[in-house]
Amino acid sequence: ACGQTAEVRDLYAIGFDPLLRASERPEAAGFALSDDVRAELKIVERASVIVLVYPVWFGMPPAIIKGYVDRVLGAGVTATAIRHNQHKGRLTGKRIVLLTTSGATLPWLAERGQWHGLKEAFDYYLEAIFGLSDCDHEHFDSIVSPLSPVYAAECLERAAERSRQTCSVLLSAAHEAAKSCKLARRQAQA
Repeated sequence: ACGQTAEVRDLYAIGFDPLLRASERPEAAGFALSDDVRAELKIVERASVIVLVYPVWFGMPPAIIKGYVDRVLGAGVTATAIRHNQHKGRLTGKRIVLLTTSGATLPWLAERGQWHGLKEAFDYYLEAIFGLSDCDHEHFDSIVSPLSPVYAAECLERAAERSRQTCSVLLSAAHEAAKSCKLARRQAQA
């Protein structure tokens, strides 16, 4: 409705390997990105928004998501560059949306420090080190079997609403950029 398109990447279905190999570390002699990482980077670089959908396992994202961050989002990024705030990479200015699920309730996760830990270790950290413009997180708790169809529909509607909000922000930014461009052209002609 806002003019964007989505490209779904099911990491399990495509057989994504989450293991970061020594040769993929930028400090390594003979550093080189693998073909699968280069292919994913082409997709990431075209994207305005990156949406990661995953279950919370033992208070953190599952290994395949962490591996995607390590191998793709962090491709070529050094610890030194992060530490010295010198990393201006392919994610700078992009938005990230996290849609997560858990069997536990959010209050239960919060009582045990898991929710705060996840937000600090993943959400805020990714936003800061990659120069993201925003990191938005929608969590769906109490996802257990059997799942009530009514509750499932509520969760899906919340996800759809999050998508609509994100897309409307992008559309608004595109309109503002177009107006600025038009104004700059007028000023240049004057």
